[in-house]
Parts: sequence; structure tokens; C-alpha cells
Amino acid sequence: MLSALLRRVDPAPAPDHIEIAHAGETFRILLRRRDTARRLTLRVSSATGEVVMTLPPRTGLTTARRFAASHGGWIAARLARMPERIAFAEGAEIPVRGTPHRIVRRGERSGATRIEDSPIGPILSVSCGEAHVGRRVRDFLQAEARRDLGAAIARYTASLGQGPTRVTLRDTRSRWGSCTARGELNFSWRLILAPPLVLDYLVAHEMAHLREMNHSNRFWTLVGRICPHVDPAEAWLKREGAGLHRYG
Repeated sequence: MLSALLRRVDPAPAPDHIEIAHAGETFRILLRRRDTARRLTLRVSSATGEVVMTLPPRTGLTTARRFAASHGGWIAARLARMPERIAFAEGAEIPVRGTPHRIVRRGERSGATRIEDSPIGPILSVSCGEAHVGRRVRDFLQAEARRDLGAAIARYTASLGQGPTRVTLRDTRSRWGSCTARGELNFSWRLILAPPLVLDYLVAHEMAHLREMNHSNRFWTLVGRICPHVDPAEAWLKREGAGLHRYG
């Protein structure tokens, strides 16, 4: 009877993180086991600031903790270089189409969110309770992203003679855009924070995949033919792109 009961006891789930201490600080490290991993690796996500360890399937927690502890200085240095996160809150400054805008709350009553000129420069004007500022700003930015993406897609549809079957807005961390074999395009709404040439280039890039589902020479020739600012947009994304994830 006892042996039957013991057989029914499920093992405790494996932890999804560990914590280590270094120089008076405690770091939380997410654990990701991968069948294809051959060794332990550490990375700090430029999008979220999370510390992530990838482990082979059979690596024990003791080994993982020892490995993380031996890299405590590296983790601290990487986190120290991460840009400060900026919430969508009253008084915060955020980029819209590459231009800094101050978030200003003009009243408590519910009203439209809009961009205005002011003596202090461009502002993003919201009218709502303080607790709702973040949601109002995010909703406005997503609506603006849809509008700009729609306009760019219409232009490139005319150039290419074909358009997407569907367009979806996401908050992706690793890709600014993608194109499926079914002709569906996905874009990050955060492109509205970047200069317009960046959003325009990303649309051209993904639209070109409707013809060339690859990154061959023919693909890049097509992108270069329909979009005149491939190089500056790519350079901006490489230099500034990760910083867009600090907002919100």
C-alpha cells in the first residue's frame, strides 16, 4: 500500500530560475534548458534586461549556480550598461517618429490623446486619470503605428504589384518584422518610436519577401530598388534599435 502511494507522488517541477549574490547585489537568472545545448551560456537580453542561462538537458543546478557565480562580475557589468527603463507616465520623454515628446496630462476627464506643439517642444497630450496614462499612450502609439504601416504598405503594394494577405501588430523582442509563406506580415508597434525611414525600410524589407522568401542577392537587389534608404535604416537599427524596448 505504501509503495503504491509513493509511486503516485509526482516529482517537484524543475525551477525556472536561480539567484546568485555578487558584490552586495542579488541577480535573478532565468533557466532555459535546450536539447541542442552542449555547454552553459549566459546572456543579458537587450530588450528586457533579463539574465538568461541556457543549459544542456542534464546539467544540474549546482553546476548552474557555480557557473553563474563565477560570472557575477560579467553579469553586473552588462546590467550596469543597460539603459534605464522609461515608463509611459506623466512627465516622461519618449520618441515618436524619432522626435522626443514629453508626456503631458492635461486633465482628469477622459479625452483624446494627441500630439501638440508647446513652448517646451512637441508633447504627447493625454486626458485621463493618472493610473490610465500608460494605457492611453500605448494605445495611441499602436494606432499611429498602424496608420504609418498602412500607408507604407499601400505605397509598396503599388510598387510591387502585390500586397500582403494580412498585417498584424505585435510587441516582438527579437524581430522588427516578419513575413510568412502565406503572405502575412507582422510588425513591432515600436517602429513608431523610430525615425520614419526605419519603419519605411522595414515595410520594404518584409514586402520584398512576398516575392523572395529568402535573403539572396535577388532579394537585396529588390529591396534596394524599391527603398532608397536601406543602409541608413539598417545602421540606425543596429545602433539604436535595442533601446526602443526601454519604453513602456
